[in-house]
Amino acid sequence: MKVFVEIAETFDRFEELIALVERGDDILICRDGTPVIKMQPIPRGTESWEKLSAMMAEGRANVPAGATSNHDDFYDEHGLPR
Repeated sequence: MKVFVEIAETFDRFEELIALVERGDDILICRDGTPVIKMQPIPRGTESWEKLSAMMAEGRANVPAGATSNHDDFYDEHGLPR
């Protein structure tokens, strides 16, 4: 089944949307009613999944110990870009 959702809605429903994708549904994220992103499951046991797993492992190996994905230094106290 295809599910259409506006970008602003995805923030509140993200976990629900992921569950739908895991169930096999395609999620189409729209901007003003026009689809711009398609979320779909990555088939496990396929070449695509193996490539993705290898890229993730390679990326983790290059992250220095103690590094975080916190990007607070890019934003001011109001959450706006500096």
